[in-house]
Amino acid sequence: MYRGWKNISLIENKSTAPKTTVSIIIAVRNEEDNIARTLDCLIKQDYPEKLREVIVVDDHSTDNTAAIVRSYAKRGISLIQLNEKEPLNSYKKLAISTAIQRARGDVIVTTDGDCRMGKHWLSTIMSFFASEECYMLSSPVLYSEEKSFFEKLQTLEFLYLIGLGASGIGNKKPTTCNGANLAYRKDVFYEMEGFKGIDELASGDDELLLHKVAVQNADKIYFCKSMDAAVYTDAKPTLSSFLNQRRRWASKSTKYKDKKVVALGVSIWFFNLCFVLVLFLLPFLNSGLLYTFLACLFGKLMIELLFVYSLTDFTGYNKYLPYLFILTFVHPFYLVGIGLLGNIGKYNWKGRMVR
Repeated sequence: MYRGWKNISLIENKSTAPKTTVSIIIAVRNEEDNIARTLDCLIKQDYPEKLREVIVVDDHSTDNTAAIVRSYAKRGISLIQLNEKEPLNSYKKLAISTAIQRARGDVIVTTDGDCRMGKHWLSTIMSFFASEECYMLSSPVLYSEEKSFFEKLQTLEFLYLIGLGASGIGNKKPTTCNGANLAYRKDVFYEMEGFKGIDELASGDDELLLHKVAVQNADKIYFCKSMDAAVYTDAKPTLSSFLNQRRRWASKSTKYKDKKVVALGVSIWFFNLCFVLVLFLLPFLNSGLLYTFLACLFGKLMIELLFVYSLTDFTGYNKYLPYLFILTFVHPFYLVGIGLLGNIGKYNWKGRMVR
């Protein structure tokens, strides 16, 4: 992972005349508290207005989300409202597909209704697209404006996940990305037949699409290593909302088409299970085995510290690095639990029970 991260060069926003049309797509449900802030950020982008459009797809919101988006109509924001009568398991994939059908941009950029970004965000992404023959481009997603100790822990753990996705891309073995900051060519989306074959899961509009593209074009997938390309969102305020989110993310882990990735995930899960089991067995271990366990734990911490420091140094989040010492002990329990919960039963997402 460290090698993959270092393989990616820092990106500078080159001052070239933009020529590519881009459609920014946001699938939302019940985001009345956040959507206006997101739209304000998008309106302020320094990418030429004639080359960009913003399409918001309202997924049966029960609050004022649609009304707020509609109030931005004169500022170039388009609204699509889903009206499906029959229940689906993947409304978000339907929302994105519907928007792409109407999009005029050659490049599709997806983000979420609770995200913020600087004014150079879109121009940085599109500058990279112009300089490289990109099929798909993943960019940083970061937590910010933390209000509690729990949210600060999430910030570092989430940064690790973003680094994991970037590292896979840097090693030309893409495994994960985040749909809150993802761009891809519209013709490639249709060449991959969109979400066909991956539409049975509520989640996976980002990772599973990445895997479809990576089967034949892993070398055409890039990570935009620039803080100008970052989007910011909020950590989950409660343990239950956090677990629901991570359960949703974990639900697709065994559905990857590349079984090598599945095998890697399962082996990591068993590795962490061993740590959990040994912790319960500590009272029964002799001192020699205890020292061996502590040495393994220390080795794990040092290797993670090497990698995570490279991420915090890039993002300017070094103040969160001390939390790694806590996460080293907590993470095995979390990973084992989420690995199980994410692959059994249904979970709540935006007021719906899905799988």
